[in-house]
Amino acid sequence: MSSITPDPEPQPLRIAILLNSYRSRLLPALRASYERTIGAVAPHAKLSFYEPANKVGDFPDPACFDLIVFGGSNTDPRKSHGWILAVHEFIRRLVTHFPEKKILGICWGHQTISRVFGGKLAEAARPEMGVSDVNLTEAGRKFFPEAAVLGSFRLQQHHRREVAVAPAAFTALAHGNQCLLSENNTILTFQGHPEKDGETACLRMHDSTRWFGFDASLDEKAWTKLRELIFMEHDGPAVWKRILEWVQEPPVPGTGIVDRLSRI
Repeated sequence: MSSITPDPEPQPLRIAILLNSYRSRLLPALRASYERTIGAVAPHAKLSFYEPANKVGDFPDPACFDLIVFGGSNTDPRKSHGWILAVHEFIRRLVTHFPEKKILGICWGHQTISRVFGGKLAEAARPEMGVSDVNLTEAGRKFFPEAAVLGSFRLQQHHRREVAVAPAAFTALAHGNQCLLSENNTILTFQGHPEKDGETACLRMHDSTRWFGFDASLDEKAWTKLRELIFMEHDGPAVWKRILEWVQEPPVPGTGIVDRLSRI
């Protein structure tokens, strides 16, 4: 009687995460938030963290990872600081030499990837903080089938800048360029924060003073309302589940996305 060889165990996803906040005391909390939110849907995923804003040349080896995440930052993505330009160059090398590598952009990463591919950034008409609806386009309904009936999902938001004009090589999955997908299916970006839960988001509530002109001592009612927004139920786990499914999807060949890179 012949023996049956069992199928090999699937390898855990290897994810490199670039934390782009400059000299921020919140970096440990941001790291922990990624660990919690990804761990909730992929407990065996292997996460590695990098800090290019604080450590010169601190970038992952793309060959060692299934997904490379460009996270948020406390720096204006329109600036051209040395470390920001180094991130731009890393993105260019990544898409040129590893054309099938999956890339995820979140908030600052979403804006920076758009900038590198020729998109235009601008100040938002009004800053966003707390959980809000991300309204899907028709392409977005197809990409996020679980959200297709409602036509939207909810994510934490924390930004005062936005992608005003999306790069030509990308399709908008959500209105207002809130979510973009490259035409070759290798780059997915979100303005919102699937990696943030209320515990992490509330650490930046102090930004309300600069952004909205109030804090707890000036307007208790507004502060309470903001806190309620931050701790609203959101769809971060479902979005991460779809992201990690997408990582396994094949790229679309022959799109020439490298030719769309912008030389800033």
